[in-house]
Amino acid sequence: MSHSPSSKSGAMVLLVASLAGLAIALYAYITPLTGVTGTLGALAVILACLALALMALLLAVLKGRGARIALSILVLIGLAGTFVAGLLLHQWWIGVAMVVGLFGLILDMRRPSRVQHPAHS
Repeated sequence: MSHSPSSKSGAMVLLVASLAGLAIALYAYITPLTGVTGTLGALAVILACLALALMALLLAVLKGRGARIALSILVLIGLAGTFVAGLLLHQWWIGVAMVVGLFGLILDMRRPSRVQHPAHS
């Protein structure tokens, strides 16, 4: 039995936040006069946001508790690293997107790991 769409809302918030961070990082990387145009740091944030988006999609479909916990830890590390990198690049909106992603991760962690079935007598 699959989860209802509302039970995956945390993973979707994380996905949207990762894609927002990706868009901001791409803008900063491509647009002249952002201060980080063409830099390795902006490229690293682009790749990190792509990885976070992929992990958000995986988090939405995973059902096993252990796998979800392990992936949640990786996502948390990715969010923290990308937040710091965004701030070091002076791209404050990347930091905001990562904080929104953290809220999505917390929401997803509250999702039950499996559907409880009533006991038959």
